[in-house]
Amino acid sequence: MMRRRWSKDSDTDSSSSLYQLRPDCASNVPDTKFKIKVGRTLSVRKWQAAFTQQGNLHIASVLSRIQRGGVHPAIRNEVWEFLLGCFDPDSTFDERDHIRNTRRMQYARWKEQCREMDSHVGSGKIITAPIITEDGVPIKDPLVLLEATSDQGTSQGGSTSSNNGNGVAESVDRLTDKQIIEWKLTLHQIGLDVLRTDRSMVFYEKKENLSKLWDILAVYAWIDKEVGYCQGMSDLCSPMIVLLNDEADAFWCFERLMRRLRGNFRCTQQSVGVENQLQHLASIIQVLDPKLHDHLETLGGGDYLFAFRMFMVLFRRELSFGDSLYLWEMMWALEYDPDMFSTYEEAGAATDRTQGHKPRVKPTRQFGKYERANLKNGANAVDGPVPISVFLVASVLKENSQKLLQEARGLDDLIRILNNVNGNLDAKKACEAALKLHAKYLRKMQGKKP
Repeated sequence: MMRRRWSKDSDTDSSSSLYQLRPDCASNVPDTKFKIKVGRTLSVRKWQAAFTQQGNLHIASVLSRIQRGGVHPAIRNEVWEFLLGCFDPDSTFDERDHIRNTRRMQYARWKEQCREMDSHVGSGKIITAPIITEDGVPIKDPLVLLEATSDQGTSQGGSTSSNNGNGVAESVDRLTDKQIIEWKLTLHQIGLDVLRTDRSMVFYEKKENLSKLWDILAVYAWIDKEVGYCQGMSDLCSPMIVLLNDEADAFWCFERLMRRLRGNFRCTQQSVGVENQLQHLASIIQVLDPKLHDHLETLGGGDYLFAFRMFMVLFRRELSFGDSLYLWEMMWALEYDPDMFSTYEEAGAATDRTQGHKPRVKPTRQFGKYERANLKNGANAVDGPVPISVFLVASVLKENSQKLLQEARGLDDLIRILNNVNGNLDAKKACEAALKLHAKYLRKMQGKKP
């Protein structure tokens, strides 16, 4: 059988030009520190050589290369689908083609469901004002940003929005389905966030890219009703839109990422979703740098809420766009767990990863370096291992420990010092520091055991 690329329609021209900044914004965005390093960065040649003739991927060699130097931009779209768990490395070309087509059809069905509930979905338009009241009464002629072709005038936008998506006039149609009402209430917030997401990039000057981002987030908000849509999700979804041409493929990458992160966005009246990670961070700093922890508590920062944004959008605001991609792929390679495929249903709605201990049948070299350390030290807690992002934030605090101790006299000083990290954070060094802190923390915790 002749060898072929597993993703026949993938965009192999995913160069850094995709991350090009608008000239008027270039001076306000940190320069990228990511450099393609021969012998370290996963290259196109090494990536293609990692597949068998049938399409099985030797994941261990890929992980080690990514952990050393990231992924070449030309293959990032393909590599990410494996890192995020869209495909099992043991699958073949044909199996992945079948899975991809199945997922595209599933996304099309979900999108059609959403379009039937609100006709703006898939129209190329983005809602930026409420279209319904909390009581289910449609709002006539909401302000809508037209993102479709130039022949769609404002009057058409008005007539579209004067229907509820099922062709029933607003004056006689009041929704009673609470789930649909809640979903419709989020649509304008998605639109407002989309307009603020990565707008320094030339990529989003194309209105179809903005509407694609809005559509994916609108569909996700419907299928994951427990979480819905929360601010910050647009920052997590945007790279998928940039890297993958097909909207459905971008959706599934985002959906897989949300399986890892959705707990951060799940909030109740009693707690904020990201609270577990903040508590883990507090425990780690207390063990590794008790003096800093005490100082932060004295400043009123003992709840570590100042790190909230770093966890929610995975350092998107602290790094350039290209460097944030570099950081993410290194994190995913370090955390890679082949057991994820036994816990993911094939084309279902977003669900949490199965928690607790699972039988480890794969060779340890197929796990990421961070995950291997957890396995070796028995660090997989009942609620799953601590994400490497917690140790990344801890490494930032440790790096700035002396400055925080000497200069921070209040929360404003604390936030100012950490804001200065923006543009200065080196993704590669941060991951290396996180691994060292992780190893040190495990040693200390092992030493405390009776």
